[in-house]
Amino acid sequence: MNYKVESQKALPVKYDNIKLDAGYRIDLLVEDKVIVELKSVDSILPIHRAQLLTYLKLSGVKFGLLINFNEVDLKKGISRLIL
Repeated sequence: MNYKVESQKALPVKYDNIKLDAGYRIDLLVEDKVIVELKSVDSILPIHRAQLLTYLKLSGVKFGLLINFNEVDLKKGISRLIL
């Protein structure tokens, strides 16, 4: 099965019909339905969740995954956010 996956997708900010390049980049966008943010940090901090939440709101995508690869058990490093 093939999925449409875009990596390092630019995410411009739109305000009052003006498009601003704020430098936001989505790590992975899967099927235009799921944003995946990849991390390798000691622990997921609130700022990491806020980053994913910002991307969800700006893009209009409803589902997001935050994956921290710096975990012994990868299942513990996966967080799901839904708008």
